[in-house]
Amino acid sequence: MIVLGIDPGTAALGYGVVERNGALRAVDVGCVTTSPDLPLGERLRIIHDAVTELIETHRPTLVGVERLFFSKNAQTAFAVGQARGVVLLAAAQHEVPVREATPNEVKVAVAGYGAADKEQVGRMVATILGLDAVPTPDDAADALAVAICIANRERGGEPAGAGVLDRSAIAPIARGETAYDRAVREALARDKAAAGTGRAGKPAR
Repeated sequence: MIVLGIDPGTAALGYGVVERNGALRAVDVGCVTTSPDLPLGERLRIIHDAVTELIETHRPTLVGVERLFFSKNAQTAFAVGQARGVVLLAAAQHEVPVREATPNEVKVAVAGYGAADKEQVGRMVATILGLDAVPTPDDAADALAVAICIANRERGGEPAGAGVLDRSAIAPIARGETAYDRAVREALARDKAAAGTGRAGKPAR
């Protein structure tokens, strides 16, 4: 199994290719960058061409892409969504199935817990793949983490259906609570609890 992992973004799109043949090994890793001076359409074309070249070069079994989750920065969310759309298009044009994972799911799969920071994720990626150094930049390490997450999930036979709340999903909606639904529910619960608590941990008045 070969998995092409993508950490989407219009300014920087990380990619990482892993192969599972017993153990996992890194095949390729890097980052596609586009200039903010270019028109958006041109930047998306550059990303599409790069992802197309990666698919044609490595012939992945699956493309793994980080699912758009909640973002406090609307501009960042739009940029990620645009890049995701281009990745999904390139995969569909080559008839490569796509699997998605939220940032928390990726962190749990690689580092063991969903609150891991980028440095911890990078170190674990290097350890899992037996690399001499942590991949750089962070976008590249994150893309390898996505690929690792998807490769391990597929090996475990976990259903790959999309969460009900993900209206832009490329897989059929899975009925019942999925890992994505649980992550959303837990995030909303945390936000609700934080809203009712003051800075000192006392109920807000």
